[in-house]
Amino acid sequence: MKAFILGAAIGYVLGAKAGRGRYDQIMRTYRKIADHPAVQGAAGIARAKVGEKTGLGRTKGTAQQSNGLREPAFAKP
Repeated sequence: MKAFILGAAIGYVLGAKAGRGRYDQIMRTYRKIADHPAVQGAAGIARAKVGEKTGLGRTKGTAQQSNGLREPAFAKP
């Protein structure tokens, strides 16, 4: 617990020194990477595999369409 608090404190201080401009630059890069179609595809595959292993792939009240989108179970296609 002490290590976590120390790490958080160091991160806060270094982040404060870097400033808002650096934070915005990091977030723009993160969003560009996270929104890339290849990354989205890999994330979808990873989610599906985790869902298969854990049984958490489907939620109550939704039906899985063949294109991977979810819709309410009561909706008629």
